[in-house]
Amino acid sequence: MNYLDKLLQGIKVEWMPLGEVCDFQNGFAFKSNLFKNSGLPIIRITNIDGSNVDLTDVKYFDPIDYKTNNPLNYSIQKGDVLIAMSGATTGKIGYYDLNKTAYLNQRVGKFMPQEDLLNNRYLYHFLLTKADFLYILAGGGAQPNLSSNSLKEKLIIPIPPLEIQQKIVDILDTFTELTAELTAELTAELTARKEQYNYYRDRLLSFEEVEVERKPLGEIGDLIRGNGLFKTDFTETGVPAIHYGQIYTYYGVQTSKTISFVSPETAKKLRKVNHGDVVLTNTSENLEDVVKAVIYMGNEQAVTGGHATIFKPSEDILGKFFTYFTQTSHFSSQKRKYAKGIKVIDVSAVDMAKIIIPIPSLKEQTRIVSILDKFDTLTASISEGLHKEIELRKKQYEYYRDMLLTFPKDNLKA
Repeated sequence: MNYLDKLLQGIKVEWMPLGEVCDFQNGFAFKSNLFKNSGLPIIRITNIDGSNVDLTDVKYFDPIDYKTNNPLNYSIQKGDVLIAMSGATTGKIGYYDLNKTAYLNQRVGKFMPQEDLLNNRYLYHFLLTKADFLYILAGGGAQPNLSSNSLKEKLIIPIPPLEIQQKIVDILDTFTELTAELTAELTAELTARKEQYNYYRDRLLSFEEVEVERKPLGEIGDLIRGNGLFKTDFTETGVPAIHYGQIYTYYGVQTSKTISFVSPETAKKLRKVNHGDVVLTNTSENLEDVVKAVIYMGNEQAVTGGHATIFKPSEDILGKFFTYFTQTSHFSSQKRKYAKGIKVIDVSAVDMAKIIIPIPSLKEQTRIVSILDKFDTLTASISEGLHKEIELRKKQYEYYRDMLLTFPKDNLKA
């Protein structure tokens, strides 16, 4: 605050309705049935992520498809500030940072500041502080909806001189750049460690240079296909339950606790998972996640449902050894042969039983599991540290952003 006091020494900051210093443009009503896979890019509400504009799932159009109205009048350029006006992303801000012209879809708005009064990037940083206000302004609830008039009339913005706005932008952009650089460095480190881990895991579990017995999965344990279990069955407490979708979105190699529960009545109808059992996914939208495994190490009996298969290992194999083996390229190449489907991929329990598994001695299995546990712990630690460090940098940016954009309201213009 001392820095801000010095920055504003002798300067009056006037608070003004946004509409007095900024015009606004709503998007064009593009027709979804005319979307293309190539052409001119359309920015939709799903492309507004709360910081930059995300173009990973962008749609395109051809102007020739629009005879009466001209969608080319709804263009955006690098440096434009956008806002989602409805839907799940209502009130989220997007900064367009690409050297490529794009076009606004309906329910996406573009701010057009008066250049002699308002710095566009300053506006962007200020709007990021107003997330809660924008949500309330949109009506909240299940169907939030913003109007350009309410934005222009009810959003009050502090207007220091342009040179002060630029200094604030420079400081906040520096924090943004530092966060991006740190994220890139830590992500590269995590990727390198994961690649190293995958390499050693594949080598340890390939047994290419050692003669070991190999058997079909169905001969070294029992495979039991799950039944039932819908998300609507979940309760806050009760019998531990493992839903197949959580195996590739939440759980790692093992878990002793579940994040979901079902009532005792529902549990009676479902397949039981005991300590040491491995639960595998039968279904996924991609090959990587189908036949993904988690070993359950909880002491309380759990349950699972459809799209999952329980593997109950025999005395010849450690459940955790098998779980690690399911992560290897050797296992992946085998499950690929049995995968069926295009949009939804499935590997049945009958086909899982045919996959060949190496069976070294239990002593060797124990040794390998111990090594891989250490690698897994290290990778998880780096991943956790990465997320914490990034979160810390974001909080640091938000702290200084809020401090730099908090001005006295002595000159509030009604």
